[in-house]
Amino acid sequence: MSGTTANPSGDLSGVKPASDGAHSGSQKLLQPGWVRIVHWVNAVAMVMMIMSGWQIYNASPLFPFSFSRSITLGGWLAGGLLWHFAAMWLLMVNGLVYLVLGLATGRFRKKLLPLSARGVVADTKAALAGKLSHDDLSTYNQVQKLLYGGIIVVGILIVLSGLSIWKPVQFQYLTALFGGYDVARYVHFTCMALIVGFLVVHVALAILVPKSLRAMIVGR
Repeated sequence: MSGTTANPSGDLSGVKPASDGAHSGSQKLLQPGWVRIVHWVNAVAMVMMIMSGWQIYNASPLFPFSFSRSITLGGWLAGGLLWHFAAMWLLMVNGLVYLVLGLATGRFRKKLLPLSARGVVADTKAALAGKLSHDDLSTYNQVQKLLYGGIIVVGILIVLSGLSIWKPVQFQYLTALFGGYDVARYVHFTCMALIVGFLVVHVALAILVPKSLRAMIVGR
């Protein structure tokens, strides 16, 4: 057995390795196992944080509106705080794992760099015109690099501002760095709004490009 499929005419130009079909049928790994795990743990923790955070916000609103009880978690202030703190630890540990592995494996460097203003503008125009390709999910376009890199920074800010609000005396220097307790609350709220906006876009893209959702579930 030679491992090739011969052309009946004897023309060797038509000879192909028998394994070609197997290779073409296989799909490369797009999302490693650790990425998928931290992604879904983060999704659950983030939803819990947001919904319980809205319950806490309703007890002392920053703006002339409050969130509907149907989309809050905890039932009242104390309940919201319990859910928020529980989700906070889950999010912090999971986020730390993501940051360490992302740096150690070189994933951040490979996925998020290089990034340029010109590239972001060009890809944004292409996206708005409906001409941005999603054929190769292993490579992020410039807009994705900006959004994913930006949301990591926002995630760090929301944790630090949350600590400033939670323990303003113990973390007085951190609270002062934000400009005081009240300013830290506004920073925290702004970061929450940015994360919610990111999640809306993220979910919309997963619906528009379903193979990206499949890759985050099965890896390929």
